[in-house]
Amino acid sequence: MSPHADTPRPPSDPGPHLLLWWLPVGAGGHVVIHTSRWWEVIDASVHRRRPRPLFHAALELVVDGRRDIIEMAPAWGAPAVDRGVVATGPVGMRALGRSRFFRYEVRCWRDGVLPDRAWAVGAPVRLDVGLERARHMSDVVASVPGFVWGRDPLRVGDMWNSNSLASWVLTRSGVEASALRPPDDGRAPGWASGIAAAAIRSAH
Repeated sequence: MSPHADTPRPPSDPGPHLLLWWLPVGAGGHVVIHTSRWWEVIDASVHRRRPRPLFHAALELVVDGRRDIIEMAPAWGAPAVDRGVVATGPVGMRALGRSRFFRYEVRCWRDGVLPDRAWAVGAPVRLDVGLERARHMSDVVASVPGFVWGRDPLRVGDMWNSNSLASWVLTRSGVEASALRPPDDGRAPGWASGIAAAAIRSAH
């Protein structure tokens, strides 16, 4: 399935779909904006290219009159409510994942909160998915591999992170994720890793 980002849809169209939000890394003034900028400068120097803006992808599922936020986020510092956590994984090193401070959670959060939505660049990209797949999206999300965040588990030259979850879900939903690009000539580290993981899953 190819993305339909350029096809205008009337507000009355109730068809099940995913919204892909491109959020600048560190939006809202988080300290990660500084660390990610330094990382991008170093990575650009190593690969002899110019630094580019970094983006974090988040997905919003719209189906049957409800909205679910699909995202990977730290397990610590989250609101004490049911966040629709369907999987968890370690950060940095697998052994560290025993502590919630080094663990991420994968969410399919009914009526969830996307804190950095106000800083999204441009309108979200609408991607149509079938009704049956949309209704079982939490199962798709829950089947994502629990790789170590920040590592390159598949040796594709790309780390596993929150962008990997987004590209994994899109690919597993029949969307051609490799055709999607962040705005402003930006980069989404982790995107290729998620596509590669989904391709391996499909092959089995």
